[in-house]
Amino acid sequence: MIQFNTHIALLQHLPGMHYLEVPQEVVQQLGTLKIRLHCTVNQALTFQCGLMALGEGKAYISISNKRMQQLGVRLHDTVAVTLEKDNSAYGTEMPAEMEELLVQDEEGNRRFLLLKPGIQRYMLNHVSAVKSPQLRVDRAITLIENLKTLPEGKENFRAMLGLPPR
Repeated sequence: MIQFNTHIALLQHLPGMHYLEVPQEVVQQLGTLKIRLHCTVNQALTFQCGLMALGEGKAYISISNKRMQQLGVRLHDTVAVTLEKDNSAYGTEMPAEMEELLVQDEEGNRRFLLLKPGIQRYMLNHVSAVKSPQLRVDRAITLIENLKTLPEGKENFRAMLGLPPR
């Protein structure tokens, strides 16, 4: 577990994207940017995250407006951060609907397991993003059925959503 104080800043290259700056010393303690973490802010809100390079050995963790509202913090505020390694299988929660589908669909499960971890997380987050259990089932089925039609190694999220290429 690593604890430090930092501030909320705004990314220059992505307008409107707030982040928590992770100092160089903390990045060195973690040993890599390629790590999934549980981030707790002000001992009040915990979420799963990853690190992105910021330059000069520093990194950042993005923080949404919704999370900032939940915490009652704003741009330039100082916050206390605790980071712990995330040992979950996918770096995010597996929705029950997706888990059940993968148990029932052997080929879908095989193809899901071949995906890069970032695409797996994106799929799981897409399914989890809706409150309705039926919509989560529908999203899981759409993603897995479309995934099975794509050539192995050529998967992209747009195609898994059933959208045409750009």
